[in-house]
Amino acid sequence: MTDTSLRTSWTDTVGRGGTPDAAALRDHLRAVHRANPGFTESCAGQCRDAEGRTTYEWLAQAVTPQRHRSVLDLACGSGALLAILNARLPSGARLLGVDMSPDELALARARLPEGRADLIEGRAQHLDHLGDGSVDAVLCHWALTLMDPVAAVLDEIARVLAPGGRFAALVDGPLDAAPGYRAVHDLIYGHVQAALPAYGRIELGDPRVRSADDLVDLARTAFPFGKINIETNVVRLRGSAEFVAREAAGFFYAAFILTDDARDAMLGDLAALLSDWDIGGETTFAMPVNRLCVDLPDIRPLA
Repeated sequence: MTDTSLRTSWTDTVGRGGTPDAAALRDHLRAVHRANPGFTESCAGQCRDAEGRTTYEWLAQAVTPQRHRSVLDLACGSGALLAILNARLPSGARLLGVDMSPDELALARARLPEGRADLIEGRAQHLDHLGDGSVDAVLCHWALTLMDPVAAVLDEIARVLAPGGRFAALVDGPLDAAPGYRAVHDLIYGHVQAALPAYGRIELGDPRVRSADDLVDLARTAFPFGKINIETNVVRLRGSAEFVAREAAGFFYAAFILTDDARDAMLGDLAALLSDWDIGGETTFAMPVNRLCVDLPDIRPLA
């Protein structure tokens, strides 16, 4: 395997043709976020949909201030979503954030008013610090696709949600829902697979989350009495080809395994591809996103 700028037990296992376990996945994700804290919001915070919303703002709209008085941001990262919730919810609303990266949590603590949110280092599969039915809403911004085992995550969310609660998550949308996205995806993965051929065949997290039908099936199992809905949206980033290439590539975990030279080559090819889509000297990168919403009944059904 070609040497990479990010070597973890996950990349080593994939390089040998094996299938990494959940512990290797956690090790890999922590390594990426330790080296690049805040990278998720760098791109996501600048992409906007047709109504001018970022993905964080679109997800935050799943919370109703009058109904949801306690909100958990699962895999809260650098706190971008919590900051929006802090601005939108009454001061008496309870905010919680859970993330397994201490580096991301440090950024979240720095950006939020002291004491405004309970920030906890932990895993989504083990929300032991939260009691049954203790939160009104759980949000998860583009992290569910990285979690394995994901069924255990959904079971924990179902446990901590109060009757009448809501779970909302943003996940990858269909590749062809956004113009040109498949070409960008394939170009980045082509460069990555030159270094790590099995990347893509073996992905981060549970592949079922990337399929709307499979995700609905997972949700039905965890929330058998819930009302489940999935919406597809497209967000866009605009700017120079070089800027857009850098920000777009930075949203792909795959890109972080490349050496500096290989990354520069990939960015050059990506900027050239994006230049073909210039309109008036401005390049546009479009990204598809799905929003899953699960609403629980007001009365918890008897087991």
